[in-house]
Amino acid sequence: MRIALLGQAAFAEQALEALINHGEEIVQVFAPADPPTGRPDALAAKARAMGLPLAQPKSFKSDAAFEHFKTTGAELAILAFVTLIVPERILYHPRHQAICFHPSLLPRHRGASGINWAIIEGDRETGVTWFWPDKGIDTGPILIQKRVPIADTDTTGSIYFNTLFPMGIETMLEAVDLIKAGHAPRVAQDESLATYEPPCRDEHAKLDFARPARAVFNLIRGCDPQPGAFAELGGKRVRLYDAALGASASGAAAPGTIVEIGAEAMTIALDGATLRVKRARIDPNPKKLAPAELAAAGELKAGTRLG
Repeated sequence: MRIALLGQAAFAEQALEALINHGEEIVQVFAPADPPTGRPDALAAKARAMGLPLAQPKSFKSDAAFEHFKTTGAELAILAFVTLIVPERILYHPRHQAICFHPSLLPRHRGASGINWAIIEGDRETGVTWFWPDKGIDTGPILIQKRVPIADTDTTGSIYFNTLFPMGIETMLEAVDLIKAGHAPRVAQDESLATYEPPCRDEHAKLDFARPARAVFNLIRGCDPQPGAFAELGGKRVRLYDAALGASASGAAAPGTIVEIGAEAMTIALDGATLRVKRARIDPNPKKLAPAELAAAGELKAGTRLG
């Protein structure tokens, strides 16, 4: 099948390689523009290395972008992590139209941070969805969807790279085969189950230790690795990573109090539980360090209460 691939980063790079290995013809790759300095996007680099037609438009909204897309002769457009808005005239132009990847169980968790919010909100499962995009945000009919449980050990980073990423590539190939066979479903999303959340940023990542222990724990996992859930200490932001929930500590320390700093982790009191944190960083330092290292540098101290 003649395919135009629109995307970015490692996921789109792997999608490109998988499609070629699957025997598909890539007639055009659309990737982000190269930055003024530093490395180009992974998809752009891969397309160049493979000698494939590469376009890097700043927008898909212009008449010029649409006219160029028409010249590709694509029978299907595949959107693999596209952040630019792709207008309907491009989505509907190919004979088989377009399919789009989303790392959540649509219609739940529409938006740019579906993985983060599934963990933050305490969902027991998540998954991947390939759907037929329309003019809405993640609102088109579903083609294929697969589910996976969310474990307490999962973070946004771990469940994406270990599970959702490879599952997304696998289901993309299944979707392409369904389209080629003429058996691709178009299941309308149930709007009564739909949720939409904004991109997960610092405004959502501030810890409130007055909240239930599970909610604090979920926020840390959902913001790991980005943006990093944080508490205040001495006018600085302390960001917490690689956390585990434990039983309540003896002594009934106030929630947010650093109960202990050990060689491998620090223990923070929560409401009815404790939090064991193996990595932390203090803004503006970008390095995640063991709490013992931060304690040795005088940045953290047992008995201190995080605000």
